[in-house]
Formats: sequence, C-alpha cells, structure tokens
Amino acid sequence: MHPSPATAPAAAVPPRGGRWLRRILIALAILIVAVVLIVLFFPWDVLRGPINRYVSEKTGRRFEITRHLDVKPGLRTARITLDGIEFDNPKWARDPLLVGADKAEIDIRIWPLLRKQVDIPRLMLSAPRIGLQMEEDGRKTWALEKGDDGEAGRGTTPRIGVLQVDGGHLDFLAKHLGVDMRVDFAFDTQKGDMPLSYQMKGRYQSQPLSAQGRTGNVLLLTQAGVPPFPFEIHATAGGTRLDATGSMAALTELDGVDAKVRLKGRNLGDLYRLIGVALPDTSPYQVEGRLLKTGKTWQAQQLAGKLGLSDIGGELQFEKGAARPKLSGKLASKVMDMDDLGPLIGLPPTERSAKAVEGVEAPATLEKTRRRGADVRVLPTAPLDFERLRAMDADVRYTAERIRNVREVPLQRGSVQVALKDGVLELKPLDLGVAGGSIQGAVRIDGSRNPADIRMALDVKALQLNQLIPKVESTKSSLGRLDGRINLAGQGTSVANWLGAASGDVAAMTGRGQFSNLLLEIAGLDGGEVLEFLLRGDKNVRMRCAALAFDVNKGVMNGRTLIFDTDDTLFTATGQASLKDETLDFVIRPQPKDKSILSLRTPLTVRGHFGDPRPGVEAAPLVARGAAALALGAINPLLALAATVETGPGEDADCAGALAEARRPESSEAAQAAERAKAVRR
Repeated sequence: MHPSPATAPAAAVPPRGGRWLRRILIALAILIVAVVLIVLFFPWDVLRGPINRYVSEKTGRRFEITRHLDVKPGLRTARITLDGIEFDNPKWARDPLLVGADKAEIDIRIWPLLRKQVDIPRLMLSAPRIGLQMEEDGRKTWALEKGDDGEAGRGTTPRIGVLQVDGGHLDFLAKHLGVDMRVDFAFDTQKGDMPLSYQMKGRYQSQPLSAQGRTGNVLLLTQAGVPPFPFEIHATAGGTRLDATGSMAALTELDGVDAKVRLKGRNLGDLYRLIGVALPDTSPYQVEGRLLKTGKTWQAQQLAGKLGLSDIGGELQFEKGAARPKLSGKLASKVMDMDDLGPLIGLPPTERSAKAVEGVEAPATLEKTRRRGADVRVLPTAPLDFERLRAMDADVRYTAERIRNVREVPLQRGSVQVALKDGVLELKPLDLGVAGGSIQGAVRIDGSRNPADIRMALDVKALQLNQLIPKVESTKSSLGRLDGRINLAGQGTSVANWLGAASGDVAAMTGRGQFSNLLLEIAGLDGGEVLEFLLRGDKNVRMRCAALAFDVNKGVMNGRTLIFDTDDTLFTATGQASLKDETLDFVIRPQPKDKSILSLRTPLTVRGHFGDPRPGVEAAPLVARGAAALALGAINPLLALAATVETGPGEDADCAGALAEARRPESSEAAQAAERAKAVRR
C-alpha cells in the first residue's frame, strides 16, 4: 500500500539565515583570495612616486626610491626591496645623505606602524653611503620627524635588529663628544666567517683614531635570539693600542661581548677619556686577558701584563647599571718596581719605566723634565684629577709580593685596599713591608670638594736601621730598630700644595743599638780619632737613643726633638724644613764625650733645597780655632795644637725625656691636625 501524495514527507529546506551565512563566507574567501592575488601581483612600483612624496612630506627631507620598488607582504612582516635609495639629512647636517644605497632590503613589522614605531628586524644595504650626526642639543639625523621634534631628537628612531652591508662607507660626527669618524667597508666572500672588512679613521674624544678589522656579514644591532657575530679589531686612539678578537651579540649596546684583548699605551689614566673608566696614572703598560660583557657589567678576566717595569695580573669588574659606575676586583704583582710608583703621585715616569714596553711611544720622563729645568721641585706638583675621582666608585685590592729597585728605601712588600665612593678616595688599609718592619695606616682624599681635604695617618713599626741605611750596613754595624708616625691633615689640589699647607705630627725614634764610631768622628771633624781608627781599625759604639720629631704647622716642619746620642758623642739639632718652599735650615751640634787632639769640632749645617741639600759647617767657630792656632803657633809651633784639643764636655742625653717629648706635638694646631688625620684609620 502506497502513501498518498498528500501524506508524503516534505523535503528539507535550509533556513534563509543559513543560506546567507554560506554566501557571506564564500564571498569573504573570494575577497581574501582576490586581495592576496592583488597584493602578490600588484605592480608596487607604481606607488614609488606617491611613497617618495609621502615620506618627504612627513619627514621634511627628500626621500627617493630612484629605480624600482617591490613589496612582499606577510601577516606580521613585510619585505620591501628598494632598487636605489636616497634619503637626505636635515639641512644642518654636514653630510647631505642620511642613507644612500644601490639597493636596500627592509624587513619591517606591520603592526607597530599603527603606533608610529618603526621596527626593522633586518636591513640589508648594498654599497651604502651613511651620514650620521649628533648635536649637543640632542638633535640626531636619524630621528625621523618633521619640524622641531625631529630637530630636538624626539622624532621616531628606527629600531634595527640585523644589519647587512656589502661595501660602502659610514660617516659619524658628534663635535661635542670630540668624535668625527669615517668607516669604509669591503665585502669578500673568500674570507670565511668574517667576510666584511672595515677601515676606520678620524678622531675619538678629540684624539686621533685609526682602526681596521673584520667581522661577519651580519651585524646584530639589537636583535635577540640570534647567535653572536664574530669580530676582529686593531685600533689606535691617541697613545692607546687595542687588539681584540671574539664575538658580540648586540652592536649598539656592545652587549654579549666575549673577546680576547690586548691593550697597551703610555698611561692607563688615558682610558678615562676613551671609555669612561677612571684608572690611575701609570707608566707605559701592556696587558692582555679575556673581556666579557653582559647587560651593564664588563668583566676583565685572566689579566696578565706589565705596568712599566712591574708585572700585573688579576681580575676587574666594571658595572654601569647603578646610579654611579663601580670598578671592583683584585690585582697583584709578583715584583713591583719602585720606579713605577712616580706617576701614581703625580711624577713623570723614569726613563727606565718609560722604555719598558716595546711599541709604545715613551712619554716625557722625570730625568728629561729636570734636565730642562721645567720643574726643579721634588714634591709632585701635578694637579689631582677631581673629575676622575667623581666619575665612579671603586673597591680594588692590590698586593705586591716583592718590591725591587728601592734604592735608599728598602721596601719589601706592599698591599692596599683602594675604595672610592662619591668622590672620596681611601687607601685603607695600607700596609708596606720596609726594612724588616712595616708602615701601616690609611690615606683619605675627599675629592668631592676643591681643594680636596687630604689626610694621612701612618705608623712606622720596627724598621731595622741596618737595612734602612745600607751605607751603615756596609760597615757591618748592628743597629737598633726605628718606630715612628706621620699624621698630617690639610687641603690641596696636588701632593705638593697639600704638603705645603698641611699640619700635624711627624716623628721617628729609636732606642739602644750600635753605630760606627768612625762615621761619628768624621761628622764631628775629629782628626785625631780618625787617624787612630785608620791605624787601628774602626769600632762600633753603643747608641743610647735617637729621635727626630717635628710639629708641622701649615707646611713648616719645626723640629721639637732632634737628638742622636751615643757613648761617644751627643748630637743635638735645631731648625726647620719648609714643605711649601722645599727648603732646609738645620744646625747640628756635636758634643763629644771623650778627650781628643786635632779636633775641629764645630756645628754642622744642612741647608738648601730638597733636591739639592748643602751640608756644611758654621764658619765662626772654625775661624776662632784657626786664629787661636795661628797665634799660638807664632809663639811655638807645638802650641798650635793646643787650639785643637777637645776636652770632651758632652754629657748623656735624657733619653727617656727626649723620647717622651718626641711622642706628642707641642703646638695645639699640630696636635689638632694630627687627631684629624688619625681619624681616617677608624
């Protein structure tokens, strides 16, 4: 039985809304395909003229794609190929072109353009001509904005990740920074992983600069997540030479550096002008090691080299991320030469130090300076560099295992902690091994003010006199030990004018020991004793005590206790030394304790300049004795000897009283300054 037509089921009819949805989706797909086909096959070159006009209008500079334009768009990034490009600099710039190239490929991110950000992950330039310039008021030629914003450097600055070049040149000018450089590039695929070579010439920090080297064909400017590119550089700036080979992750920030470096030059202090690291003045140097940089931190590892005649090694770290840069680390010398200390306190290097490093032009030396008569002063007059003291903080430990070439000052070892914070430099603790004993203490220079507040507090402990005075040691005299102190405080802009204005206490004292009697008799002009010793031989006499103590008032060292007492002779002295004028004026009075003939004992004098002391004798007593000898000789030649007879009036000194007097300043100004100086040790 078949159903009737009236009862048959009705055919399924799609709803009207569903039909419209399908039509819309189909139309949208067709539209997308059409847009894609249009984009892919669009003759982009027809837009070259409108783009040239648009960019020129927006930036206020001429922009021109000279031959052909092509675009390969993507969802996030578009690749733009420009066959010939010229983009002018602002009118105030030296170079007419910001960028000119035979060809350019630009990968540009699309969505940041909506926020007026130009993000270029890759830029390739063929035979580019690039002209970059900065002005002191902030203007930059690469700030892309029309009008005042661009002029002041607030315009849009493109962010470039990877840069590729295959030749061409770059010019960079920043007069206010003392920078004017030209870099020429050459590309050679036969040079392995560093096909791009460069030559650099010009001025950097107002010093002549030349450099050459090689690198990879891809230069990472700011791109992250890309392997570092290799580089090699050989550069000379002023008197500094740099050779480095390694890799780098970001060129604009000099980040991700891992390189083997060799640095040499006339003075480590020159690096402050070049890289902003405030190091002390030194003799010519050569040092090599491994250089690393991550973020804001530089590390110099496995350092080894020489400063003048001294070896140097260790590790340093320089952090720029904090409010003030900071240098920290540990340095050490197996052997430190005394000639290399001069530049640290403002003296030129000696000829030995100046010629110690091959390939470095020798600076002016101490000997040449003094031969020319340009500076007859002994104390260093070179101004302290307050700008360097305020430029950064520091915490560096230095140790010298052995010190050589000490001449009359037998230094044996040394160590010091150098701390610099907010312009205040402290050498604390300072520990020097000297003549079997030590000199310990601290030095503080407050460079936050000008003139600087400078304080020195040093204690002298157990120095062996037979080591401290080698000439006496050569007579095989066994002497005592020397103790003392230096406590000085004052203001100055150099070592010389600080000492010339300083006040405080300087003292050295020793107790019992032995001394060469021959030297005493020569000093006392005792001809009879000298003749006896020449016939029978020298002998040692017992030293009872000695003390040299000065009240220092505004650079004048006034002797308060100046004695040297032995069983044979008592020497007392009076006088002063001027640290300001570098002059000496002392009278030494020998008082023999024995009888002798042929004695012409008379007060001895030490006068003159620190650099040219003139020992002598007071003429009046000698003239008196000579006149007496002549008068008596006229009567009987044998009577002339009577005038040279010494009856020995000398008496033992009050050693306990003298040493007690030497231990404390007499003047209130000297005492107060000494207390201020001693505070730096706490």
